[in-house]
Order: sequence, then structure tokens, then C-alpha cells
Amino acid sequence: MAALSVLASVGWPVIDRFRLGSSFAISPHGLFIAIGFMIGAWLFGRIAAARGIDDRAVNSIVLWSLIGAIVGARFFYVLAHWSEFSAKPIEALYIWKGGISLLGGIAGATIANTINIRRFGLRFFQVADALTAPLALGITIGRIGDLIIGDHLGRPTSWLLAWTYHGGTLAPPFTCQTNALLCSADLQGGYQERIRDIDAQLVHIVAGHPNGEVVATGVGVHQTALYDMILAGILFAILWWWFLKRPRREGMATLLFAAYYGCCRLLEDSVRIDKRFGPLTGSQWTALAVVILCLSLAVYFGVTKRPGETTPPRMRLRRSRAGPGEEPRMADQTVSEP
Repeated sequence: MAALSVLASVGWPVIDRFRLGSSFAISPHGLFIAIGFMIGAWLFGRIAAARGIDDRAVNSIVLWSLIGAIVGARFFYVLAHWSEFSAKPIEALYIWKGGISLLGGIAGATIANTINIRRFGLRFFQVADALTAPLALGITIGRIGDLIIGDHLGRPTSWLLAWTYHGGTLAPPFTCQTNALLCSADLQGGYQERIRDIDAQLVHIVAGHPNGEVVATGVGVHQTALYDMILAGILFAILWWWFLKRPRREGMATLLFAAYYGCCRLLEDSVRIDKRFGPLTGSQWTALAVVILCLSLAVYFGVTKRPGETTPPRMRLRRSRAGPGEEPRMADQTVSEP
């Protein structure tokens, strides 16, 4: 049975930096966030035209999304982990040392553009619906960096996708003895997680147990970044094939994205190691509030049958028939995708 558990797992050596020579290094985490953002911005530009959003507005929205995401991602992380910065508050500005919140970044970008899009006479859901599929794709790509550096590890497990440690320096809060293939992290409540190349343990440091009392074991640990990447990829497929191919009521794509991804974070963070406020992490409390809000709005729209804009079908060009002595010309024709 132990041999089967080892076979039914995934793992790889983690890489904390891509190094070029002896003086230049770049974090895979930051690199893939940037790649995900750029590809998402490109896709948003392709979708925006069908939503009545011109190039000038697209460029402004992308710029303010970048600014808002950086500020929001760091602000909400620091807010949830203030005890780590209370001794030296200036370090809250040291974003290059790591520590960002994805949900905080989404919130920051949303707040920044709620104000920005009014300058172009655009509706909130008109823009938000166009951003949902690019955002889901960007998250999927960005999580690749988390997998490379071994970030967002959870509790010990022996299920099919248990992640096993194969060497390298894990991201904080873990400290590693790479020569012994052992990493450990001190957690809330006197708990400590220990990850080796052969197993993982969650122990409770109590009097009378010098090595700690083992409370959970597994062949590896939950890799929540892997779960998030898979679930975000499924969300992108749903949004792309269902909401972008046909006219839909404006706002429904946004509500689906927020409710779906909020439920994902509630599930993922239940097995994740992170600071908790009562029974939930900061991300879970945020996700829970978002899910409740989205479901309430969806019910309200359905019960009241509130009229609203619909996302337009894509525009195609057709060649009009020319009359006697007239040149053929191109005319706009609105058609729904099959």
C-alpha cells in the first residue's frame, strides 16, 4: 500500500530563482505572473471590441489594472499578516521580498477601474464581463510560477495528487536543509509541518514530546497552487465557450467568475497552510463574502427579471449585393456564433 501511495503522487525539485551567470536572477513566481498578465491583457484587447470598448479605453484599463493589482495584492497580504511587519512597518513596502494576495490583487484592480472606466462612459459589467476569461487564463498561467518555487503547500496527504519534495529551497514560511531533503515550517497554535523526500508530517509541539506529537502524516502534501491552476483552467474554458460565443445578460459572466473562483478558494484554503482568523483564512473570509454577494445578485436578477444590457454577439462582415452600375461594398452584419 505504501508503494502504491508513492506511485500515486507528483513531485519535482523546486527552483527558487532562474539564474543567468553569477549576478542576475529572476523569480519564476514573478516571471509567470507577468506572462499571465500580458497574455490576459492581449486577450482582453481582442474581446473588448465586441463589447464596445475602444483601444484607448483598453490601454487605460490595462494600465490601471496593473497599478491596482500591485497595490491591492501587497496591501491585503500585509493586512492579513500584519504581525509579521509590526516590528518593522517599512518592510510592508518591500514587495520584492515576496508576500502578495491574488484576491487582493483582483480587488485592487477592480477598485482602480471602477473609477477609471467612468471617464470613457463605460458600464462596470460591460468591462468586467470582457475581463473574466482573460483573468481566468492569467491565473492559470501565473500558477505555473507557484508550482516551480513550491509555494502554497498544504497539509499532509496521500491522495492521488499528493506533492512530494525532491529538493530545492521551498518558499516561506518553510526553511530547508537541502542536503538532508528536509523542510519545516512553524505554524499557528504550536504546530509545525515537516516535509521530507519520503513523507510529510504535521506535528504539535507539546511538553513531554521533544520531537512533537504527530497529528497527521502522508506521502506528501496538498499542492493548492496545482488545484487552483486546474480549476482556473476549467473556469476559462467555461467562460470562453459558453459566455463569449453567444449573447448573454450583462453581468452574468462576472457573477459566474466571482462565485466559481470564490468557491474554489474556500475549498483550496481548507487544506492550505496559512494564517487563520477563527476557522478561516483571510482569503476564505473574502471569498465567502464574494460568493454570498454574487449569489444574492443572481437571485435578485432572476426573481425581479430586471431588464438590462446583453453582451453583443460578434460582428462579422458580409458582402452586400451591388445594384446596376454599383460597386460591391462591405456592410456590418450582426450574427450569433453557432
